[in-house]
Amino acid sequence: MYACMSVASDTVGTARESLTRRSSPRPRPKIARSVKWRAFRGASLLFVKSETLSFYEAAVCRAVVLVYEGLDDALDLGALAKTAALSPLHFHRIFRFMVGETPLELHRRLRMERAALELSEGDAAITRIAFDAGYETHESFTRAFGDCYGASPSAFRQAAHEARAGCTRPPPRELAARSGVHYRTRSLDRSVPILVSSKGEIVMQVDLKDMPALRVAAVRHTGAYNRISEAFQKLGQLAGPAGLIRPPTTEMLALYHDAPEATPVDKLRSDAALTVPEDAKLPAGTNEIRIPAGRYACTTYIGPYTGLGDVWSKLVGGWLPKSGHRVAESPSFEIYRNNPTNTAPEKLVTELYLPLA
Repeated sequence: MYACMSVASDTVGTARESLTRRSSPRPRPKIARSVKWRAFRGASLLFVKSETLSFYEAAVCRAVVLVYEGLDDALDLGALAKTAALSPLHFHRIFRFMVGETPLELHRRLRMERAALELSEGDAAITRIAFDAGYETHESFTRAFGDCYGASPSAFRQAAHEARAGCTRPPPRELAARSGVHYRTRSLDRSVPILVSSKGEIVMQVDLKDMPALRVAAVRHTGAYNRISEAFQKLGQLAGPAGLIRPPTTEMLALYHDAPEATPVDKLRSDAALTVPEDAKLPAGTNEIRIPAGRYACTTYIGPYTGLGDVWSKLVGGWLPKSGHRVAESPSFEIYRNNPTNTAPEKLVTELYLPLA
């Protein structure tokens, strides 16, 4: 798929400015069609015509340019997602899957490559270069630089100067990156293609379902997503005595609201929830959430909950950009089809639902 890097330039200037219910019984969801999606090993180079870009590829290209040309500033991940017209959660999953690193990782790598260039060709003090790279102390920069280049900044500079004097090859400045985006000048060379693709082969079954509206009772969890079980425990303590747990009609689900890459761990928001009838009175300590009816992309995952992050990455970052669909603003959610207290981790069944516009 080909598109010109310059397609981003028309919108980057403007974008950069913005940076400084269910009733019981409920009808079964209608499965519109099923899609088996397979991405083969390889990459898409973005070159010549903007009309050939998908919405998501264009959004990612614009974001890459903004990151590259904003190295002197702290990266505002929320504003970056806003310029892509996506929620932070969906934007970061798509960006990471298509580029191979998160916006923050790209920002840090490009700053480090810029530092290596300045060490190789300039005479600025190392402390100044460290500050420009986002490090508050010489020591922290030295450790990070050594992890990337296997040498201290002063040793790297000396090796570059000796190579130049002896007409030999200087130490490499570019760090490994699947996207092919490296720091060379202050402005990104728009003639250099960005590799945007998945790597390796991915197979997943995706069903498009027309889902009815859901009314759920929820307990908010703030903190690491892998500790949402604490909220489910509280939900059970509140919903059980209230008579809201009614197998097999009650469904347990979770909603995740923030992108871990853009949100401090202690501020990540999620909800442990269960479906409730329209006439049910919710107990104190729970919140009502309405999940709108609509079309959803659904995939089923069988395995331990620790693998759900990778499945979401493949669904949102891999399947969605290739599908021709746009994501809606309503929440994504998971439905748990069996009980982790009496089911082996490798047999846990989870359905992932991604809302489509």
